[in-house]
Amino acid sequence: MESDVQAFLDEYAPRVQMIAWEVRSLVLDVAPDALEQIDIPAKLLAYGYRQTYKDTICVIMPLKAAVNLGFPRGVELPDPTGLLTGTGKKARHVRLNTVEDTQAPGLRALLEAAVARLRSPNL
Repeated sequence: MESDVQAFLDEYAPRVQMIAWEVRSLVLDVAPDALEQIDIPAKLLAYGYRQTYKDTICVIMPLKAAVNLGFPRGVELPDPTGLLTGTGKKARHVRLNTVEDTQAPGLRALLEAAVARLRSPNL
């Protein structure tokens, strides 16, 4: 799968690729059993437990100069450090401008909360 991810990321600047690889590593560290899907038309990498939007933990969206880490149901996640932004009805994202941003306090906790939300029997 890594070669497919690299092929997908090849169209982005090297700095954006580095950010994407770092946040991908974090996502897979928190959710090693997650399915990884490349959505070329949407220009994103999706991570979840089934191939449905409802079962998506997060998405990695490379941009021209940054990477957004999106949470489809981000409004439901605790965010004490205020990382989440966005105005969608349910979705929120964290903008990652540097590799160092992938180590921001609270980012791992957001991913862990997204995983826990999906694994909750109350859904």
